[in-house]
Amino acid sequence: VQLQASGGGLVQAGGSLRLTCKVSGINFRLYDIDWYRQPPGKQREWVAGIKSSGSTNYEVAVKDRFTVSRDNVWRMAYLQMDRLKPEDTAVYYCKTDPSGADVWGQGTQVTVSS
Repeated sequence: VQLQASGGGLVQAGGSLRLTCKVSGINFRLYDIDWYRQPPGKQREWVAGIKSSGSTNYEVAVKDRFTVSRDNVWRMAYLQMDRLKPEDTAVYYCKTDPSGADVWGQGTQVTVSS
């Protein structure tokens, strides 16, 4: 099982980025995908998730600014991030848990300048 997160970068406050998580090695449509982030000097935290059914959930701080989605044909998950704030600066990771064991992507850096 492999997850590859991409799409990070440097953006000004108020801007947008779309992160992509490419998944291989599992029957993608059967599994939930979660997005996490780790701000500098802080612990990793959950940001958003999309279940195999397509239902979504968001951490309060990103609700109404971030949108998580998935494409079961191309086996990708997305995190659309709008109205970015400096406090969104972090390394962002995607995760799934086939067979009850967490599998993480390598992370992609998002830096939001003020």
